[in-house]
Amino acid sequence: MGTHDLSRRTLLRGAAASALGVAASGAGPAFSQGGLPENERGIVSAIEAAAEPLPGIASDAFASVIDRFADARVILLGESTHGTDQFYRARAAITERLIREHGFNIVAIEADWPDAARIDAYVRDRAEMPTALTPFQRFPVWMWRNRAMRDFVDRLKVINQQIDDPDRRAGVHGLDLYSLPSSMDAVVDFVRRHDPAALQEVRERYGCLAPWVDDPAAYGALAQRSPADSCSDEVVAVIEDVLRDRMSMIEASDSAFFDALQNARVVAASEAYYRAMYEGSVASWNLRDTHMFETLQAVLEARGPDAKAVVWAHNSHVGNAAATQMGRRGEINIGQLSREAFGNDAVLVGFGTDRGTVTAAHGWNGATETMIVRPSVPASWGALMREAEPDRFFLDIRNVAGLAETLEPWRPERFIGVIYRPQTELVSHYAEASLSAQFDAYFWFEETDAVEPLPAVELEAMPQTYPFAL
Repeated sequence: MGTHDLSRRTLLRGAAASALGVAASGAGPAFSQGGLPENERGIVSAIEAAAEPLPGIASDAFASVIDRFADARVILLGESTHGTDQFYRARAAITERLIREHGFNIVAIEADWPDAARIDAYVRDRAEMPTALTPFQRFPVWMWRNRAMRDFVDRLKVINQQIDDPDRRAGVHGLDLYSLPSSMDAVVDFVRRHDPAALQEVRERYGCLAPWVDDPAAYGALAQRSPADSCSDEVVAVIEDVLRDRMSMIEASDSAFFDALQNARVVAASEAYYRAMYEGSVASWNLRDTHMFETLQAVLEARGPDAKAVVWAHNSHVGNAAATQMGRRGEINIGQLSREAFGNDAVLVGFGTDRGTVTAAHGWNGATETMIVRPSVPASWGALMREAEPDRFFLDIRNVAGLAETLEPWRPERFIGVIYRPQTELVSHYAEASLSAQFDAYFWFEETDAVEPLPAVELEAMPQTYPFAL
């Protein structure tokens, strides 16, 4: 490490400490003359020894580091923030290589099913649009309506056009459950077209939830106070009594029926989620991540025994929850469930950054902003990565001898979602975690940039068949 780099990292450590009101001496660890606590030197040295330097994301060599895991059934690609451009572009490059070179045919993203279905129709040239509704209207619209995502979708369409067998083309599927109104509409529309005799029954059953589609949290509060007013039996009956039992006899395309079934599952999961909100954060979190994992399983099963999936979601969903404070309070996530279901055929990959800019909001439904990401706090995983060289690298935690043991102790790890509150960063965005028990591999970008939302004027100019059009 050169003198210049040492001075830069020392300044960054001081900036992180002062930003959070933490002194670099006194109550904290003892720092050496170089600015690094003595007990952390060995950890940084081990990281540097294992670090594989990364070329630019546009380089063909960038994504090749994932080849060693290409035999996996599921590769989960994380992000330590929802609003970082490099994370989107890195996951896109890795995903494209896995599709082209290794037969992966599923891209499952932390988005709503009906919205992602519009992307799927576009990239696989499906003639029938799954819904006429405008997708990606829910906060935060920039999470998928951004420049990096649009570039990926356009490239994926070209990749698929070069695959002769339609069954091998890569589909894009949403894992989340927040699309209550659009999923209800999609089910009703499918039944109208394929089984008109069942339409009235579906409308009556979904009528229980209809008054609450614009305020499902209020429905959850009502159902908690008066369980007799719950719509649970009604929405589950649409799956069991209408779709599974009756629709199996109808000549509908497999993809259309599967889409309707998944939307019905979203309605049922969403109804349960809003009731669970009033049982506490653990119950609602677990219901959501269980739904996302079950959706992943359903897509894998639908695509056949040779199907292989790439998952895009936040580190808090992708890393094994059992190795974080989440697990200590009883929360589970997709990463943990994938590890339990697939063993080493699931590869959990984390992404991290020290500083830069990020697209986020100060509060839910707040204005989209470009915010400054503060340097990682002392003694955190981000601070240790910052001390190591080079400034962009890949860690193969699973396969490098001794690295997992070095990265096993619990330390603060930063999680920035769609909301960023730098003034209360330590409380709002850091949690204790074991890095090596969370992840099999890790991508580090020391300094990163905010993802670029697509401007309204550009969205308005897009054809209505395009998945990001207004």
